Amino acid sequence: MEREEFEELVAEALENLPDEFKSKLQNVAITVEDWPDRQTMRLAGVMARTQLLGFYHGIPQTQRSHFYGLVPPDRITIYQRPIELHCSSPEEIREMVEHVLRHEIAHHFGIGDDRLREIGAY
Repeated sequence: MEREEFEELVAEALENLPDEFKSKLQNVAITVEDWPDRQTMRLAGVMARTQLLGFYHGIPQTQRSHFYGLVPPDRITIYQRPIELHCSSPEEIREMVEHVLRHEIAHHFGIGDDRLREIGAY
């Protein structure tokens, strides 16, 4: 899939979020990269770059204090090539992009992996 088309899927997934979530996204940039870098893979605890579909870099809203300010935006990165490798159709890619974006946004809101497993979001 061409990068532009993939980025459109990410933009659509963001647009399709419920307004209550979109309106609360604060100081976060959403980007697309082909592959995760080694440092991000280490942070995520993965050995193969095909395992990481997205990653949240930043300070979750639940950990921000009144001293939070003048900081660069948090970043949610969606990794195009691993997602494409896990999917067998454009529709599967669209669904996976939506799932990964929501997962990383949950981290932005302070919801950890354990809690996401508890509520069946994995």
